[in-house]
Amino acid sequence: MAKNHFRVSDELWEKIAVWLPPRKNTHPRGGGKKPVDNRIVFNGILFVLRTGCQWKALDVTGICSGSTAHRRFQAWAEAGVFHHLWEEGLLLYDEIKGIDWTWLSMDGAMTKSPLGGEKKRAQPNRPGQERRQKELAHRYQRHSLGLGD
Repeated sequence: MAKNHFRVSDELWEKIAVWLPPRKNTHPRGGGKKPVDNRIVFNGILFVLRTGCQWKALDVTGICSGSTAHRRFQAWAEAGVFHHLWEEGLLLYDEIKGIDWTWLSMDGAMTKSPLGGEKKRAQPNRPGQERRQKELAHRYQRHSLGLGD
């Protein structure tokens, strides 16, 4: 079920495939296993992004290995593939629906406050917390020396 539900269309794949960097064979003697097809891996990446599941959860879906998908995701992100995809999608949406480019907004949480200054709040006085931390550190030290509790 998951295999077909998150598949990229042929038309979209033709546009995406041109942005993918060529695969480098890192095998010491140039051999190794045949790589998983990029389109299958891209479908796996979309599955993770759409469902929010962990990369290793891909292993049970049958789409592709979570390790392979994550490795390619990182390489493709570094190569700007997803930036291109976002940019093209934005331009296509503008062409079809229209975007009012005269009105833009920036999230203020993305930048530091220019007049924010340093944090000068009082530090709480918690002697009980310090005592518990010292006890835990002492237990850990005894355990690592093989003395046990």
